[in-house]
Formats: sequence, C-alpha cells, structure tokens
Amino acid sequence: MGTTSPDQHVLLAQGWSHRQVLFTDPHHRCLGFERSLPYSADRGKKSVNREALDDLKEQIPLMGYLHAQDWRPARPLSRGRWMGLCPLHGDHNPSFLVDANKDLFYCYGCGRGGDVIRFAELYHQVKFPQAVMLLRQWRGLGPVLQEAVRFYRTQLNRHSEAFVYLYQRGIRSASLIEEMRIGYAPGGCLRGWLTQLGHSLPALCQTGLVTEAGYDAYVRRIVFPLEGNLYGRSLSAAAPPHRFLPGAKGGLYLWERVQSYPEVILVEGLFDYAAVWQAGFQNVTCSLGAHLNTRQFRQLCDAPRTVYLAFDTDPNGSGQEAAQSLAGRLREQGVNARRVSLPEGHDPNSFFVGGGSAQEFQRLLEEASL
Repeated sequence: MGTTSPDQHVLLAQGWSHRQVLFTDPHHRCLGFERSLPYSADRGKKSVNREALDDLKEQIPLMGYLHAQDWRPARPLSRGRWMGLCPLHGDHNPSFLVDANKDLFYCYGCGRGGDVIRFAELYHQVKFPQAVMLLRQWRGLGPVLQEAVRFYRTQLNRHSEAFVYLYQRGIRSASLIEEMRIGYAPGGCLRGWLTQLGHSLPALCQTGLVTEAGYDAYVRRIVFPLEGNLYGRSLSAAAPPHRFLPGAKGGLYLWERVQSYPEVILVEGLFDYAAVWQAGFQNVTCSLGAHLNTRQFRQLCDAPRTVYLAFDTDPNGSGQEAAQSLAGRLREQGVNARRVSLPEGHDPNSFFVGGGSAQEFQRLLEEASL
C-alpha cells in the first residue's frame, strides 16, 4: 500500500479525497448521530438497557458477525480497518468500510452505517427489537442447537412413523438422510433431555426450542438442521406444515458444497432438494422458499455460473412468477439464469415421487428457458 499517511489510508477509492477519516470518534457523523444516544425499542416509547446492549456487542464482534454472513474484506486499510463489497446493496466496487477496533461500519455507496445491531437490522430487514433478538439467538444458539440436532437424529431411528413419512416423500437413501442430518421430533421429551444436560428453561425458551409454557416447540415433525436454525415439517395435517426457530433462515442450503459448480440447480424446499440430490444431481441447493434473502442472492452472484431455477409450478402461478422475477435480477448481475418448466402442478419432489426419472429431469434442464 506504499507509505500513505494515516489520513490517506481510508481515502483510496476515487472521489473520496474530500472525506475525513472515519471513526475518529465513537460515533462519526456518517453514522447518523454525533454523540452517544440511548437505544430505543420503538420510536422512543421504550428504552432498552444500554448496559445489556453493550454487553451483547462485546460478545458479538462486528467483524465476526460479518464473516458469519459470508462477507470478506477486499483489502486492509490502516489501524484495523477493512474495505470490501457492501452486503446491504448491489455493490460492484468496494465501498463498505469496517473498523474492527471500534466495531463500526459505514458504506460510501448506500450511506448507511452503525454497529452490529444496526447491521443486523439492515441485513435481515427487521426492526430494532427483532435485530437484538436475532443477535442474542445467534450468540447462544450454537451449542444447544447441536445438542437438539443430535437428539432428534437419535429419535428418527426410534419412530417408524417418521420413516414411513420419509418413504412417502421419496427419501429412501440412508446416505441422503446422513448427508442432510435429518431427524425426528416426537415432542414431549426434548426439554427434559436438554435440562439434564444443564441448559436452563429460560435459555431454551429464548432459542425457541421450548415454548413459554414449557412444552417442546417441535412435535411430530421431520427436522432438518440449517445454518443457525431448524426446519420442521409436520406429519400432522392439523398442524401448520412448516416451522422454523425464530430468526433468519440463513444462506443457501449447504452452499459451500455446491458453490464451485459452474451450473447450480436452485429449488424452493428441502424435500425438493432431497429428491433432486437422490436422483444424482448433487449440484443442487435450496432457498427455503421462492423469495431469496439478500445473502442468498449475493451467493448466487458471487461467481460466473448458470443457475437453473426449478421452482414449483403452483396452480396460482406464484412459483413461476417468483422464478421469472429472480431470473431477471440474476441476469442484471451477469448470471446466466434459466427457468425449468416442471409438469403442471408439480415441484421437484412430487416429480420424482410420481415416477419422474433422472433422464427426464435432465431433459427439463436442457430445455430450460431464459
């Protein structure tokens, strides 16, 4: 980087030579305020304990949280500062500045900045109380979630109803069940197991694994571990079919295993993922719904590739409309996006359960439209 002076290290991009060094004070003017102000939960109506929030931020360094969201700096600056692409908008030139020492960020492109709580607000598109909740869960969920996943995987081998359901949904490969770490939540026993391991009831309630009334949140559900979350599909038609823990759904499913492929198949649901993977297409990932979050979209755009959008062909057309919209957005970022036309009324899972072959699915990929 040469011998530039400290005041110049942050002024590397063109057109920024008039700006002062950021973060010389705890709250720079670019962050929207000039002095330390108390946090507010709802337009000033209810103050939030500042000491508790400071403790939370100490336990979750901004740089560590950014890394967990797949952000990588493009180059170092001086005094613990880094510059990279902004994860909050479609950035093509590094404009996102992070001061790791002060745990603050500022983007020259979109003009937004703040601390880790403000970043969680903007990145997950939630309000302040929800951002605090997400960070608290992210901080404490890891160990207890892994214990829950191990418990659910053990229960899968003890309940025949779970295997019957998986068989009906076309999941018949032991290696696939192991690959996806699929488990089963019978209900009524997770709380007791986790409290025996030393986890307190308030902590379990905070994760969402146990309800405020003290009952298991997941009952008679096939469960799939996610990155910092847990998806449960109900076996009962009387219960809501889908359930997640409170918080963000994370990035694309097992993205690290497919991101090097030049062609990627994107499906909506985990049972779709399972059916396509079992048919031999291991370059598949899942968005857990037809609408991608910011992180998932950026993952698809992080390298030149072709993305096949194998979304549901719903009777109301919502899946194909979402695919068409996403394809347009991907092409704007230089990604070759193609929409796969499944038979009417089918998703990838029902296509294979209904007798569709790998050769037929391959033909659908080859015929995919722009």
